[in-house]
Amino acid sequence: MTVTRTPARSGTPRLALTLTAASVLLAANLLGATTARADDNPSVPPGTEANAAAPVKVDPNDPDLKLPEGATLADPKVLDIKSVVEDQSGDERREDTNSDVKFALQAEVLFSKDSAKLSGEAKSRISGIADEIKNQNATKIRVFGFTDNLGSSAHGDVLSRQRANAVQDVLAKELNKPDVTFEVRGYGEQYPIADNSTEAGRKKNRRVEVSFPRTDS
Repeated sequence: MTVTRTPARSGTPRLALTLTAASVLLAANLLGATTARADDNPSVPPGTEANAAAPVKVDPNDPDLKLPEGATLADPKVLDIKSVVEDQSGDERREDTNSDVKFALQAEVLFSKDSAKLSGEAKSRISGIADEIKNQNATKIRVFGFTDNLGSSAHGDVLSRQRANAVQDVLAKELNKPDVTFEVRGYGEQYPIADNSTEAGRKKNRRVEVSFPRTDS
């Protein structure tokens, strides 16, 4: 099993850094890493890239919308469809696309306040995710930690890394496969999925996400 993590940040600006899969694996092989540490300057999490702007109202009778003489429409393509299922409490959310599966677990069901020690319930939920990873025969797994914007950003960075590390440790034991590789990162308050001005929003932002490729089955 290969795990990719790096030491804690040392005051460098939090700039987005894109790492290729090849460079990540090469670094892991050279260092012989068996324990995980999150990157100092992590790249943008998959799935958080900017989306296209909302469509504007279109007048179907506008003459400018007519195709020029001799022009043809672009070839059709299959769009990536996302299915989102969230339990009634909102503690766990699953997202399925054509290519990936992502689980988001709220921090409250995994850890005590301001802690990275997993609860008994947390280990049961993570075990369920491990079962799905086995079903998908996935060997490349991303574990990303996030916090709300309360407290210092530096503290959020460290706490989110520690929580992602804790979840990865359980997954590694559950899977127990030498061909599995992990990408483990802590993003702190970056990339919120809800409004940090309300407690309900902050609760959603305090989370650990586990994602992996899906099979065609």
